[in-house]
Amino acid sequence: MSRGKIVVLLKGYPRLSETFIAQELRGLEKAGMQLRLVSMRHPTDTRRHPIHDEIEAPVTYLPEYLHHEPLRVLRGIARVAGRRGFWQAGRRFLADLVRDPSRNRIRRFGQAAVLAAEWPADAEWLHVHFLHTPASVGSYASRIIGTGWTVSAHAKDIWTSPDWDLSAKLGHAEWCVTCTRSGWEHLRSLAPDPARVHLSYHGLDLARFGATDRAHSDRDGSDPTDPVRLVSVGRLVPKKGYDILMRALAQLPPDLAWRFEHIGGGPEAERLKPLARELGIADRIIWRGALPQREVLELYRDSDLFVLPCRIAADGDRDGLPNVLVEAASQRLCCIGSAISGIPELFSDGENGLLVPPEDAGALAHALERSMRDPALRARLGAAAEARVRRDFDSAVSVRDLRALLGAAKEGCSCA
Repeated sequence: MSRGKIVVLLKGYPRLSETFIAQELRGLEKAGMQLRLVSMRHPTDTRRHPIHDEIEAPVTYLPEYLHHEPLRVLRGIARVAGRRGFWQAGRRFLADLVRDPSRNRIRRFGQAAVLAAEWPADAEWLHVHFLHTPASVGSYASRIIGTGWTVSAHAKDIWTSPDWDLSAKLGHAEWCVTCTRSGWEHLRSLAPDPARVHLSYHGLDLARFGATDRAHSDRDGSDPTDPVRLVSVGRLVPKKGYDILMRALAQLPPDLAWRFEHIGGGPEAERLKPLARELGIADRIIWRGALPQREVLELYRDSDLFVLPCRIAADGDRDGLPNVLVEAASQRLCCIGSAISGIPELFSDGENGLLVPPEDAGALAHALERSMRDPALRARLGAAAEARVRRDFDSAVSVRDLRALLGAAKEGCSCA
């Protein structure tokens, strides 16, 4: 494979909620690939995971809003305006703007001009994470630069983008890789060449999420001084379904002793905390906010049950296969999830986890009570889930897949 550097375009970096991307970046570096990171947004998280400090690639930040750095934007446009590719990108941009007449669309073209103008001399390829706004920047920039580009699609970017926009990008990129079969099938249905859409599960760095010799407890909810410990990790946004979880917890029998801890931040906190008080369960809930990975791992190991009742939000946004479910399963933790998107690609109901219909607080309450009262069931499902993760969700496989795809694309691209 050619040793030229790969520029990786990200929506934001670093992000605590996108550990799977950081894990992939570090895996590519360890496999010998040289990376340069470009982020469309500055970080908003106040903490970092240890893996972010291990990544060696330098990071450049594009103007988050064009009016924040107008001289940089104007210099960028001036530097690339004479290139043939600039006018090719401009025609694509104008066609997109007719269908999406928004300031956001204009911002993406300005960011693409800056990316093209500041393109590193030793870089030969562009890889983009997320098929919505980052891929718009990547598609325009690749035309200006005259280099090939590829894209990783995940969840929200697939399900909240219009079909025409996805189809255009899938027709221009050398290939797209995505992390769930449901997303893969949807993108293949939109791609001009379905063979250029690939499926590769993210997986875990199993060295970081090593097998634990710590047995989960035999708590059964009968001792108020030692309640069953529930945990969930996820942003407080509608698609995670935490309002459904609050209502399910409120339906549990009063004699069942439990405690719920949540990790993560998000805008729904202002609605969910009052809802917990209204339902009379606030004193059993601990809202921990964002935590570094090592603390999350400890909480997995100390807990009895992981729950994440994902749903399809009103705007179509949904999860693919949440990485936190794979993490929790790797620690032999019994998991309850919704039977949507990529979640059934990891869990089979009653075999290695419990699945409930989305939006069904009653079904969720039944699954919670059943698993809380039955430690043997939790142990059996948790052990089966761990075995599945360690067999089929090793990040070394996903890194190998991506490295092979990037190598083949770089060697075979006939880009201008």
